[in-house]
This record gives sequence, structure tokens and C-alpha cells, in this order.
Amino acid sequence: MSRDYESLHDPNAEYTMRELSAETMGATAKRGGGRDVEITDVQCTMVDGNFPWTLVRIYTDAGIVGTGEAYWGAGVPELIERMTPFLRGENPLDVDRLYEHLIQKMSGEGTVEGVSVTAVAGVEIALHDLAGKILEVPAYQLLGGKYRDEVRVYNDCHTESEADPEACADEAERVVEELGYDALKFDLDVPSGHEKDRANRHLRPGEIRHKAEIVEKVTERVKDRADVAFDCHWSFSGGSAKRLADALEEYDVWWLEDPVPPENLEVQEEVTKSTTTPIAVGENRYRVTEERRLIENQAVDIVAPDLPKVGGMRETRKIADVANQYYVPVAMHNVSSPVATMASAQVGAAIPNSLAVEFHSYELDWWGDLVEEDVIVEGSVEIPEEPGLGVTLDMDVVEEYMVEGETLFDPA
Repeated sequence: MSRDYESLHDPNAEYTMRELSAETMGATAKRGGGRDVEITDVQCTMVDGNFPWTLVRIYTDAGIVGTGEAYWGAGVPELIERMTPFLRGENPLDVDRLYEHLIQKMSGEGTVEGVSVTAVAGVEIALHDLAGKILEVPAYQLLGGKYRDEVRVYNDCHTESEADPEACADEAERVVEELGYDALKFDLDVPSGHEKDRANRHLRPGEIRHKAEIVEKVTERVKDRADVAFDCHWSFSGGSAKRLADALEEYDVWWLEDPVPPENLEVQEEVTKSTTTPIAVGENRYRVTEERRLIENQAVDIVAPDLPKVGGMRETRKIADVANQYYVPVAMHNVSSPVATMASAQVGAAIPNSLAVEFHSYELDWWGDLVEEDVIVEGSVEIPEEPGLGVTLDMDVVEEYMVEGETLFDPA
């Protein structure tokens, strides 16, 4: 069933005292130097990668097109379609105002957190690509300039026997030796054979010993050739998380990620402060307001926002700025296509406290084919000097792997 989301009735969007359109704000003066540009359309196409990537394109009357990506999830394309009328006629160079404009307009549909923020993030990334192309500068320049020419990438590793410590160690060695990565991550929320109840979040002693053995085998195998993090996917109780973190203190753990569910900040803070094992959290928080609480409460040693989920490029920059006041590094969670991966790298180049950006698709042999440029080379992303994000969609590949029922973007 086809729905017309553009004409959807929403009093919050149709009437707000904080109306931030250019017309209402009086920001309608003509701009020189080729900067007098208007948005004409916004389109989405979902690609069936190892995650369903939501690609976004913004079209202008100057014939320049910006490409972005929203974090995957049901309903995101419809929300972007819902926002499109609020963007038509606007100047894409007003990235901050348009971001706040959409947050306000979509407030009735939940822009405190969740998929509405994710949808806005996809638009915001496309705006940075578009603004960079209009101004003929790379995206990092719009964020304040460059700290580094390349950004380190950590590879999220998997095996067919993910609960086998030796198999994990073998894969770690292969990824380091054959693929050239010096930063890795493995999952610890894997079956140990000692589970009695999967609902209560409690780890029995045998489960903790099993997880510690995975960590021991992997870290001993790679030694100083690679840093290794371990992900728990918010699976355990506070007490179990503390016992697990304590058991890992003797090993060279880069960080332990999301050991407890994200909702209760007090439990997260208690776990982090109970151990010398570094704790990373952040992919399940939205916007700088939520990430700020983690950082200011010192409930995290490494903050891990997911850029196309948390709110976009400038929002991630704001999170990094708060983290920097507490001397906290930023390791960006990332399960995206090359588009949002490059957006994350552009931010990583522009902030002082960048640690690494995740790569979650090394088993997908066509991941890099989605764009014309090489993105990850020998475990890092070299920051391009081309305007905008510096990546160009290969439309033949997009069309080949589109989710069934999707429509290809209009030509640029």
C-alpha cells in the first residue's frame, strides 16, 4: 500500500512557535559567489548490504547533488520523505539551521531520540556533501579543519565458530597478517555452553571463564601487532558486567563495549568506575544531550557514537568536543556503507580525540564497489581532498543491490 507521507497531517509540524525556515527567520538575502542555491528534492534508496543501508540524495536547482546515509531501520525512508517539504526552497549551505529546523518540525514524531534522529542524520550528512561541493572544499573543512590525513579503522571480526577461542585467535591473526588491520573487535556475547537462562542477564562462572579465554587467546596471538576490543551488545547485568570486566583486567583489552543495557546511566557509571578495563559506550545514545550525560558522569572511558544514528556530522563533532573536555577519546561505531563510513572518517580527521572508526563489512566482497573511490586501504581511510565527502555512488552497483521494491535515484 502506497502512502503519501508528504501530505500527512501533523499539527506539530504545521504549527510551531520555533519555526526556523529561511522565510520565517528572514534569512532570504541573495548570496554571491555561486552560493545562492535552493534544494529542489530529497530522495532515498535502500541498498541490501549486510545491513539495509538507507542512502539519501539532495537535489538542487544548481544541478549539484549531495549524498548521505541514515542508519538502517524500518521507517527511516518514510520519515525522510515526510521531511522533504520542509527542505524544498531552502539553501543547503545553512546546515546548522536546517538541522534544527528538521528537529523542531519532526518533534511530534520523536526527535529526542530514535529513528527520527536517524532520519535527520541522513539528511544532515547529505547536506555536508552538498555544501562541500558548492563551496569546493572537503567536508572536514566545514567542521573546522584537519588534525590528521588518515583515520584508523578497526575491523569487526567474525568466524563460523565465534564461540571457539582458538578460531577467534586464528581469525585475528589472519586479519592482521593478510588484511593489514592493526585494530580489531570480537563479540563476547556468544554461547559458552554454560547458559541456564538467556533472559536474566546473569553470567555464571563458567561463562565468564569462557569469555576470558576468548580474550586471552586473541590478545596473546596478536600481541602488540594489533589493539583488540570486545563487544557485549548490552547483554549483561551490572553485577555480571563488573565480574567480567574484573576477569579481563590482566589482558591487553583495548576496550569492553556495551556490557550493560543502555537505559540506566547509574548502572553504567558503576560498572565503568569499578574496573581498570576500559569501557566503551555510545551507539545507543542519541544527540549530544544523551552522550553528554555519559561523559560528564564519567560513565565511559571511550565514547562510541554512531554518526548516521546519533544525529550526523556536526552532532558527532559536538559530542567529541564535550568528550575532549573530559579527556575521553572517540571511537565511532559504524555499520554503514562506504558513504557514512567516509562521513565518520571526515569527522575523525577534524577532531583531536579521534581513536578509530569501525568497519563491519569485511565479509561482504562488494562493499567497496558501492562507490567509485577506494575508501579503506591497509586498515585506514585516507581523507580525500575532493569537495564534499569525496565519494561517488556507482549507480550500477546501487541498482544491482537495491532492496526489492526500491526505486533508483533520479539522475544528478
